[in-house]
Amino acid sequence: MSREPRGGDQEQERPAERALIRRAEEALDDLLAAPLAPGLYLVATPIGNLADITLRALSVLARADVIYCEDTRHSAKLLNHYCITAKMQPFHEHNEDRAIERALGDVEAGKCIAVISDAGTPLLSDPGFRLVRTAAERGIPVISIPGPSAALTALTTSGLPTDAFLFAGFLPPKQAARRTRLAELAQVPATLVLYEAPHRVAEALADMADVLGDRPAVIARELTKLHENTVRGTLRTLAEAGAKETLKGEIAIVVGPAKPQSVSDDAIEARLLEALGAMSLKDAAKSIALELNVSKARVYALGVKMKDRSS
Repeated sequence: MSREPRGGDQEQERPAERALIRRAEEALDDLLAAPLAPGLYLVATPIGNLADITLRALSVLARADVIYCEDTRHSAKLLNHYCITAKMQPFHEHNEDRAIERALGDVEAGKCIAVISDAGTPLLSDPGFRLVRTAAERGIPVISIPGPSAALTALTTSGLPTDAFLFAGFLPPKQAARRTRLAELAQVPATLVLYEAPHRVAEALADMADVLGDRPAVIARELTKLHENTVRGTLRTLAEAGAKETLKGEIAIVVGPAKPQSVSDDAIEARLLEALGAMSLKDAAKSIALELNVSKARVYALGVKMKDRSS
């Protein structure tokens, strides 16, 4: 790999850079030299920047007998960039039944089959769940080659809580169905990560603000690409801003978690009265804590007080 010479202090970095290149080459050589066992390989690919692919992903794609892709024309750009000449087959919702039988039949015949999506980690808002389930039922090895994910990239750059999150994929395109789905997500005690089509972003954000409340949120657009952009605000302000401009590109929306609802001691004690007839205080405290999203210690302490009052 040749590079333009650089002067000054930067030239002193050349030995370290050369060592890095050499080590990467050695690591890839080691991967390519090891045998690739027959199986179904789920390979994560870049979501924009082609340099984000892993060495392990390259080694699997280079040795796969067949690579199943959502769109062979789209995937050809990645494979051609890395001089990978493996045979490609389409795998999408319209040919899923036929593709499953063909792919798993190839694995059972001793071949290595790779599955990639147009971008990111396969199966996330993409076909493939039935393929993996059927493979597992037949005892066929399924190996995931981790890597880029638009959902995780958006989440980690959002500045919103990451200790618990729910990836909810795409919302329904029609407003009534979209609001119904949002109502189902309203009390989830976790950050929400969703995908949305550019032309529906403003109306989706407005519905989120109405149904979920005006929570903090982030629009992450064109992640890892040249025009990557992250906009932070509340659902309402982002909806208003989105209504004034036409967004383009791949978009992820990250929404802050629901605020914990205040649960009174009386409400907890009422549930304890119902539960203690069928289970121990310890089990009741655990069950009610999960149900009402309160601490188990608080429920248990109220149960002890109830017992003390009745004795």
